[in-house]
Amino acid sequence: MSNTILEIENLETHYGKIHALRGISLTVREGQIVTLLGANGAGKSTTLRAISGLIRSTSGTIRYKGDDITSKPAHDIVQMGLIHVPEGRKIFKGMTITENLELGSFTLDDDAERKRRMDHVFEIFPVLYERRTRDSAFLSGGEQQMLAMGRSMMTNPKLLLLDEPSMGLAPFLVQQIMKIVLRLNKEGVTILLVEQNAKVALKLADHGYVLETGKIVIRGDAKTLQQDESIVKAYLGE
Repeated sequence: MSNTILEIENLETHYGKIHALRGISLTVREGQIVTLLGANGAGKSTTLRAISGLIRSTSGTIRYKGDDITSKPAHDIVQMGLIHVPEGRKIFKGMTITENLELGSFTLDDDAERKRRMDHVFEIFPVLYERRTRDSAFLSGGEQQMLAMGRSMMTNPKLLLLDEPSMGLAPFLVQQIMKIVLRLNKEGVTILLVEQNAKVALKLADHGYVLETGKIVIRGDAKTLQQDESIVKAYLGE
């Protein structure tokens, strides 16, 4: 059995008086794609933000590769190889594609390694290479998503938290992005995927969790979840 890379136990978070996460526990093993599903407001993005240190949990534990990272600052978590690609892409407009990618390698001192990583990004996303000197403000939604994913790859992630990578994209672009998610996984990146498109996510994933109002209500093998029509109708809005 592969090693556990991420383990969350009884995680609770609050936004002021709002109780956002209510004692969630989940496990991600090395080499897996695990998907976190649920309606808007269920707590999916909050879970990722808590893992990556962008918000503080009220109680519970987050362990990454056996280390307790519950109280670690976000920049330390990045240096450990745990990378968060947030919802909405958050690229740096007014900067070129190349400059955006270089910012993704801010923890790196080795210029040869930086170039190797950038070449790898350009190989996976040829459109970014073609437009590498262009201001990222002028990219389409799909290209911005590719840039956000490419920037995360510049850190050489071991665990990638992907928040709604298909949001707002045309169906053919969704397929393209998901092929890239699979490729990154085959190259050794473990992925925790938050996705509203449940059918697409469960096709990719090994394991799935369904969140409802801050609680995990269902967990299981992705293929099993995919075939259970009552689950799909009740929780996944299909």
